[in-house]
Amino acid sequence: MSILSLENVKYSFENTNILNGIDLKISKGDCVSIIGTSGSGKSTLLKLCSDLISPTSGSISFYEKDYNSYEPINLRKQISYCVQIPYLFGDTVYQNLSYPFKIRKQEVNKDKIIKFMKKLNLDESYLEKGINSLSGGEKQRVALIRNLLYKPEILLLDEVTSGLDSQNAKIVQDLIKDLNEDGVTVMWITHSLEQSESIFNKRIQIEQGKIVKEEILK
Repeated sequence: MSILSLENVKYSFENTNILNGIDLKISKGDCVSIIGTSGSGKSTLLKLCSDLISPTSGSISFYEKDYNSYEPINLRKQISYCVQIPYLFGDTVYQNLSYPFKIRKQEVNKDKIIKFMKKLNLDESYLEKGINSLSGGEKQRVALIRNLLYKPEILLLDEVTSGLDSQNAKIVQDLIKDLNEDGVTVMWITHSLEQSESIFNKRIQIEQGKIVKEEILK
């Protein structure tokens, strides 16, 4: 059974065709890298998969049920999208990392937060830091933690290591590998050919709004 499938998905914006007929099936447990030139439609694909925008035509299914049959909030809890340029709100890191618990009306699990922070090379003191004092790479890691505090069925990543040095990029990559081995299906946009082969079992290439190549890597 496919966990995610797209059938002849097209997307246009302001009379510009961005995606031109995407057919794609993702199996549960896949770890898929997505490559392609800038403007090829990669980020638009993830926005569609995360239900942030709707296709102009075609259909998208989760566990073989059309997206339109799901309540949007419940769907987005299961399909988590981490964008390239992180959006942090409020004043502090703690406000961002406590948010996933609060929207579920659950008690904030500070130990769980700190555990994830340590995995991504951020110590506990960061909880009280103001978001405007963080570097781009620190913001990326905080945003990623916010997405992972509740394990999603599908994790969509858009260049989430672009602002990181090689050491922290490897730390993030290893964490994503562990999550994938624990059952999380991953789709990850990367501009690095080396990274696109590292932990993935599949790779797709998008150009001019179409999938031009699908590869099995292992």
